[in-house]
Amino acid sequence: MNKDDKLRYPVGKFALPDKITDDEINEWINFIEEFPAKLDLAVRELGNKKLAKPYRPGGWTGLQVVHHCADSHVNAFIRFKLALTEDTPVIKPYKEDKWAELADSLNMPAESSIALLVPLHRKWVFLLRCLNEDELGRKYYHPDEDREFTLAEALGLYAWHCKHHLAHLGLLKDA
Repeated sequence: MNKDDKLRYPVGKFALPDKITDDEINEWINFIEEFPAKLDLAVRELGNKKLAKPYRPGGWTGLQVVHHCADSHVNAFIRFKLALTEDTPVIKPYKEDKWAELADSLNMPAESSIALLVPLHRKWVFLLRCLNEDELGRKYYHPDEDREFTLAEALGLYAWHCKHHLAHLGLLKDA
């Protein structure tokens, strides 16, 4: 992995295990549950001055990363609900890079997205803990990826997403 990739993917790229175990499911749910508090701590440790800086050359600012997490996880929660109530729904992708350039992502305090994530993750984790094996096997189709994701796979991806962006904020802390 080159230097740019290490800055872009400080925890590595997402790698789906060959077989998803119950232990991994529980670990992923636990991380999603802990994420808002971890994000809040990271934001408080950084302060506004460091949040205003990009975590890598050409990358988003820390503030944009925080707001992106809220945007992404709102979409994730809806994707889970769609997959649980429809047969392999086609989800609506969104332009993450363009969302990150909107006024809320550029100018709102980070605390506003953290305040959104706290109840969202509480509701999401409650739902996740109620899912059985069949429900975790339900799928949605992502047209940009041209593939179906099971909810178990998506759960792993979003747990990784939490770690991925916390690591980006960690790069700012260390800068």
